[in-house]
Amino acid sequence: MSELEQVYQQRLQRYVTAMRNERPDRVPVRLFAEEFAAKYAGVSNQDAASDYNIAFDVTRKCAMELGVDAAMSNAIVNWMPMSKAIGWKAATFPGLGVPPYYVTQITEPGCEEEAFLKNNEYDEFADDPTLFLANKWLPRFTAHINPAGGEVTFRHNMPRISGAMAFWDYMLAFGRYGELLRKEAGVVSANAGTLKAPLDLLGDKLRGYVPLCFDLHERRDKVIKACEAMMPHCLRVALGGADPAGQVPVTIWMHRGHTPYVSRKDFEEIYWATLKPILEEIWRAGHQTLLYAEGTGTTGWKCSGSFRQAA
Repeated sequence: MSELEQVYQQRLQRYVTAMRNERPDRVPVRLFAEEFAAKYAGVSNQDAASDYNIAFDVTRKCAMELGVDAAMSNAIVNWMPMSKAIGWKAATFPGLGVPPYYVTQITEPGCEEEAFLKNNEYDEFADDPTLFLANKWLPRFTAHINPAGGEVTFRHNMPRISGAMAFWDYMLAFGRYGELLRKEAGVVSANAGTLKAPLDLLGDKLRGYVPLCFDLHERRDKVIKACEAMMPHCLRVALGGADPAGQVPVTIWMHRGHTPYVSRKDFEEIYWATLKPILEEIWRAGHQTLLYAEGTGTTGWKCSGSFRQAA
């Protein structure tokens, strides 16, 4: 075993031990650098967003030189060419929509007219989320794909092909660069698999936060049905990318699972009620989850005792 591999094994043991609430030899450091890694490596945000090879390389350089124990292989969200290949409307990138020195900006519907799921389509979505996403969401969410029944043109077909190829190429790169992170830096790839809460998906990708706030009051039962319909799909995505060895965790990005974004009642009855069963299934499959909660923390979490115990 090489010296670097020995370092890697020590870091892996340290990271896994700490994640399992046991006592490691010392406190592990987990890097979540995002665009800082590009700045550290002397690379522009525009270059890192435009070429995923650069994004992976700067993350590895940053992790290696800072001597951390674990790092995400690439935390610079949404590779620009993949998003643009399919005509994704929900992001602007450094040098394309925002200045070159900015970071990637994720957008979402701000009103009913912009929503990708209309307020009268909840039942249709809940009955078959996959069919709705293919026939209605995708044409609305992208710039080139025509609605079901629309004209089939070259411009309509190519994004489906080039977008799928770009997505597949990008996803496969994570395994390859995870190995490089291990072999060249001796650093653990910090997570495998990803999960989002159904209510976050509804707000982020379908309705938008503002329309969703109205829905929580005006059609609450339909919001619950939609979240319940997404639960098996969220579970499959999480388990599909999970670490086969069960060592590093599935990460969940909790966008609006805390005050002031949702009330305690909304958290208890919808957000947590449709997220907790997914987490429990992931645990039963032998995987740990790492909950990443966004926000300033100034308002504090208002959550159930069951959440505090799980976290």
